[in-house]
Amino acid sequence: MAAAKHIAQRCRAENVAFIKCKKKDANPEKCLDKGRQVTSCVLNLLKELHQKCPKEMDAYAGCMNYYTNEFDLCRKEQEAFEKASLLSK
Repeated sequence: MAAAKHIAQRCRAENVAFIKCKKKDANPEKCLDKGRQVTSCVLNLLKELHQKCPKEMDAYAGCMNYYTNEFDLCRKEQEAFEKASLLSK
């Protein structure tokens, strides 16, 4: 949840391609490649975030976990994470 905004921005094309594939064909095998592309994009992004700002990301993710994903209770941690990640633009 802490990286959701970044995933939406960075992996948008892969997610859109996967959703279009799923709408076109309900057979799960037909979209495995598109699903792998989404997974690869997200994993690469998470690795990048953990290299760039591990302390801020862990603090934000920990806050979100503690408060059951209540964004409003973690705004301070969110701001620090987004500032450190430089991906929010």
